[in-house]
Amino acid sequence: METTHGAERQRTAAEARRRELLEAADRVVLRDGPQASMNAIAAEAGITKPILYRHFGDKGGLYRALAKRHTDALLSALRAALDAPAERRARVEATLDTYLAAIEARPQVYRFLMHPSDDSAISAEAALSPEQGFDVGRHSAPLLRRLGEELGQVIAERVDLGPDGEQMARIWGHGIVGMMHAAGDWWLADRPCSRERLVRSLADLLWGRLTEAGDRDVKGGPGF
Repeated sequence: METTHGAERQRTAAEARRRELLEAADRVVLRDGPQASMNAIAAEAGITKPILYRHFGDKGGLYRALAKRHTDALLSALRAALDAPAERRARVEATLDTYLAAIEARPQVYRFLMHPSDDSAISAEAALSPEQGFDVGRHSAPLLRRLGEELGQVIAERVDLGPDGEQMARIWGHGIVGMMHAAGDWWLADRPCSRERLVRSLADLLWGRLTEAGDRDVKGGPGF
């Protein structure tokens, strides 16, 4: 019994330490964006780099942990917007706005998750360094796929799209995520219009088939 309790205490301590390291990594990402390095994160956490590797394996492991942390929070916020007690059009706009508000509030985190370092701003010597930023490009596609799958599942649960509804919901989920990502990326860089205007315009684009589809019965909340 004591062995079991000891193992549980060790696991709890390890999880708490991992959260502390992720919070330190977040602080570096907020400061440095895609060029955050393992050296800088270890320094922020007050540890040596080997200890950081022990917890996450490598840069990719740390990136995936940070991506899961932020994606979980974003998906929770998107679901809350989808399930708010309001008319469907208002919930569509609230969902789009939730995504755009999230990337607007923490642009450095967004750039870290979605964009590789800007190679044009890196010297040839620095580019050869193993500590130069994270190879974000090869990790961001799975993150977008996860968002697309999750949103497709939410749509399938809430909208009656007919006999092939599950497949159509997946198509919509990935299509909406792609649209939000591309439009949000462009908007965050150039700010060509207000966030409200972008939300209304994207909702207009989505609205056609959504006006025709019926709601499914969703226990404890509205349809979509």
